[in-house]
Amino acid sequence: MRRLMIYIAIAGIATGTASCNKDFLNRYPQTEISPSLFFKTEQDLSLYINGLLTLPGRGQYLASSEQSSDNMATTGAVEMKVIMTGTPTAQNITSGWSWSRLRDVNYFLDNCGTAKVDSTVLNHYKGLARFYRAMFYYGMVQRYSDVPWYSHTLTPDDTSLTKPRDPRALVMDSVMADLDFAAGHVNVSVPQGTPGAWAVKLFYARVALYEGTFRKYHAELNLAATATGFLQTAANVTKDIMANGGFSIYNTGNPSQDYATLFNSQDLTKNPEVILPYIYDVSLKVDGSNNGYLFGNYEQSPSRDLVETYLMKDGTRFTDQPGYKTFGFVQEFQGRDPRLSQTIVYPGWIQAPNTVPYVQVLSSGFTGYHQLKGYINSTDPNIIGGADYPSYRYAEALLIYAEAQAELGVITQSDLDISVNLLRARAGLPNMNLVLANGNPDPVLETAYPAVNGPDKGVLLEIRRERRVELAMEGFRFDDLMRWDAGKLLTNIPVGMYFPGPGNYDLTGDGVADICLIDNGQPIPSPPANNSLGVPLIYYQIGQFSDGTTVIPLQNGTGGGATVTDVTLRTFIDPKYYYRPIPASEVILNPNLVQIFGW
Repeated sequence: MRRLMIYIAIAGIATGTASCNKDFLNRYPQTEISPSLFFKTEQDLSLYINGLLTLPGRGQYLASSEQSSDNMATTGAVEMKVIMTGTPTAQNITSGWSWSRLRDVNYFLDNCGTAKVDSTVLNHYKGLARFYRAMFYYGMVQRYSDVPWYSHTLTPDDTSLTKPRDPRALVMDSVMADLDFAAGHVNVSVPQGTPGAWAVKLFYARVALYEGTFRKYHAELNLAATATGFLQTAANVTKDIMANGGFSIYNTGNPSQDYATLFNSQDLTKNPEVILPYIYDVSLKVDGSNNGYLFGNYEQSPSRDLVETYLMKDGTRFTDQPGYKTFGFVQEFQGRDPRLSQTIVYPGWIQAPNTVPYVQVLSSGFTGYHQLKGYINSTDPNIIGGADYPSYRYAEALLIYAEAQAELGVITQSDLDISVNLLRARAGLPNMNLVLANGNPDPVLETAYPAVNGPDKGVLLEIRRERRVELAMEGFRFDDLMRWDAGKLLTNIPVGMYFPGPGNYDLTGDGVADICLIDNGQPIPSPPANNSLGVPLIYYQIGQFSDGTTVIPLQNGTGGGATVTDVTLRTFIDPKYYYRPIPASEVILNPNLVQIFGW
């Protein structure tokens, strides 16, 4: 059956969750099944491992990792925004220090050896468990850096329960050892909807790239000398995927649709680019519906900075055009990388079930841009909820390979041609040229990433652009900014559409006005005036931030400017805000846990 995911819901035998920190690492699962009674057959191993399954799903389109980044403006109280605008302490930053999942993984690894199965079978399931342990610790290191490493289920009297943090280098060496084992032992052929060898290897490469670049750009760790080994692993593993995985970029020769197909398809199991899909099916109670949260003015809206990042269709830089900062909505979508109009609602887009173009709804706190990526343009709830998600896709492997080669200083034109240029080809863009990119680095990107230098600076900046564009709204951007030591970019409050001041504006691209901006002191006429098509204009008043949903704040008020989404000053303390404090309550329980990096 295609929809394995339905089986996973009944595999709760494996995944008891701890409600008390004091025994989080030493209990049987909630079902209290003794290992001597359970771990007997391959079916037992499979049932337990399936209970540990975790995949990125359609929630990635709404992930806090996007709302926390410069890709989005958000009205939500996401953690990084709260940190930069408040007074964060170990008393009020308390999420994340949860260890119940590690207990479940280690419990399996400690007991799975009693099963009467062939060593190859056993190592497959061990590999999956070590994959999940690596995933757990990767998240903990991203958040806290140094954390205690536990490789076994602990007993109540184990002195390790009160051990101090282990150094990041030790923990990440253990993570890489887990991933290396998993990459070598997890089967290639696995049930649909579960991770096989190639998904494991992609995650392996992702972790290696993250750690290599984090060490390279974060001097506070004193680990820069060890960055090369991680970067080389990222390059080697992705080269293996590229040479032997049998995957390819989905490209039918239709640049205006091929990219979007990855995010609005009802079935990704046969897509050559998708290494591992999250499979949705409303009829089987696996519902991915999120249209109502993703589209319009609910918490998040794409930033103007993201819009400006996309190239022109001819490969030139949008930001090289004179006056680009004052381009209106219709003009800024003209002649652009087709991925822009498959990611953000464009002028002339028609929303089902309507037959006329959609007119953006403006609202205080939002940019005016609406997210299209991941939105299912249908009124059928089965279609909306049944669209699959590409949890692991080949495009990421190509981007990892190109970035790792560039960071290592060994990238060639051939490397670009077998990686990022395949992504550009799908979009109908010219190839990235190594010599031209290095000879003329983008001054906007140079300003954004001042730590990038060396002879391959230009091409590395362009690879970062390509990564941002290709993976936009898939949950990668915040982590990328963290590993690149680019947290200061988050102090720039996202802005939105540009309007030069009061007047009538076309938002659909037909040359006919759709909305009218007026001064806040001027009343909205009733009835409203009609445009040349006889359709009533939609009126908004230009006012101060947070005056109301129909009052649109512009940077210079009636003097015009981009729409303002927030006015609270943001501060990023380097290096402190690249990490989180251990919750104060946990330090009380275990005084050996010492705060680091100024927390």
